[in-house]
Amino acid sequence: MGLAVMPFLRLVRAGFVMAREGVFGLAHLPDLPSGPRLAIRVARLFERRSVRNKSAELRLSDALNRLGPSYVKLGQFLATRADVVGKEAARELSALQDRLPAFSQKEAEAAVADQLGKAVDEIFIDFGEPVAAASIAQVHLATVLDRDGTERKVAVKILRPGVARRFRRDLDSFYLVARFAERFHPPSRRLRPVAIVDTLARSVAVEMDFRLEAAGLSEMAENTAGDPGFRVPEVDWIRTSKGVLTMEWIDGRKMSDVEGLRDDGHDLEALGAAVIQSFLRHTLRDGFFHADMHQGNLFVEPDGTLVAVDFGITGRLSVRERRVLAEILFGFITRNYRRVAEVHFEAGYVPADQDIDMFAQAIRAIGEPIHGHDASEISMARLLTQLFEVTELFDMHTQTQLIMLQKTMVVVEGVARTLNPHLDMWKTAEPVVGDWIRDNLGPVGKLRDAGAALGALTRVANDLPIFADRVGRMSEELENMTANGLRFDRATAEAIGKAEARHTRSGRIALWVIAIAVVVYVVHSF
Repeated sequence: MGLAVMPFLRLVRAGFVMAREGVFGLAHLPDLPSGPRLAIRVARLFERRSVRNKSAELRLSDALNRLGPSYVKLGQFLATRADVVGKEAARELSALQDRLPAFSQKEAEAAVADQLGKAVDEIFIDFGEPVAAASIAQVHLATVLDRDGTERKVAVKILRPGVARRFRRDLDSFYLVARFAERFHPPSRRLRPVAIVDTLARSVAVEMDFRLEAAGLSEMAENTAGDPGFRVPEVDWIRTSKGVLTMEWIDGRKMSDVEGLRDDGHDLEALGAAVIQSFLRHTLRDGFFHADMHQGNLFVEPDGTLVAVDFGITGRLSVRERRVLAEILFGFITRNYRRVAEVHFEAGYVPADQDIDMFAQAIRAIGEPIHGHDASEISMARLLTQLFEVTELFDMHTQTQLIMLQKTMVVVEGVARTLNPHLDMWKTAEPVVGDWIRDNLGPVGKLRDAGAALGALTRVANDLPIFADRVGRMSEELENMTANGLRFDRATAEAIGKAEARHTRSGRIALWVIAIAVVVYVVHSF
């Protein structure tokens, strides 16, 4: 079987920590099959008495923070997947706070010196204590001296020491669980657990390379240069590397401080609308959006300008995906449920053998209760949860490219609701979505598409000689294969034989090692 021993043992440890922190006590036993129900009862024997009075959110938070940054990120990621973990678990995970103890000032200064090749006092004229710490990195306030002699405050984001190695190690365990699920639990294959871990792995890899975050800030700055009331911090490229990101310090109020924003005289309803419309504008117009737009990553400057920070997680949509999204949103806004259903079929989100009329009826059941109600009565989170339920009914497969979008839509709507509890999501979205539909699916958009198609045909025509040459060579190789058969050279045949022998032998050894290790671990725990 070739199972890896260490990932399995790390899973055993993770299960033990979760059992001790009372996480398994959150499961609703009557809804589970007899096997998992018995396993949970056994796990609860290890539960600490002190956790029984804790809320679900605190149990999850304490367990995942004890397990480390990888599990904190996994918990936050699964909070966006109600279709995978269930509505209740998603709600509890959404309360998980990404707050870990700060690493020492000495470690921070050593990391900066290592990454930038100079001592901290040669780079900054002042380098303060950390002002925020999370699972991936922490931020320090510092001061730099520009060439003209002007002092300027900057935010210095430093990668947590050892976090990249820890993530790589824990991802092996996540992949092990995903592969087991796909192999032994056929219903889970529709949710594509391995693809979900792939998405998490890519997201984390990007988030831990601050050069990519700096590039995301730069791209967003270019995209939004003409947008009133929205901007991002300027990157200090000279003082930025893979593990250190230096950028403009933002003197504004965090959007999480609603009372402070009100005391400052800001129009909270306008700010709520700006959050939603900015996100939709970036998504539909640019195909590039901030995928972690919670209150802690949004600041409001004294003049009311919205400033987004922390671009470690971003999302992208192709032109085709943007059109699908716009048409679905516009269909809900205009109550054209038949068109919403057709778009799902055209995009391949719903298998062709399903009944489009029944699907349109299911979409209507979701859309109709939403109209005429504001955010205090209905939410985007509820809409997406109902959509997930419909996906199972109509055998729809997970669209991994839309995971970040679904998550961010829920987060953005939640931020807007804290500013304006009576926000009407559809009325707020209509100006942006409607303009995009008119510009891209109207006459002007059709002409633009025709020009793009003509350009593509021209490029194909220019490449025809190259294609013809490749086809000719391929034909010769196929004729040779047909005449002489497919043959391996001696070295290839020997390598295949040795690999197969190693695979069989290592599988047997791994099974024995795992069995012995589990027994030792359990005995040691007692």
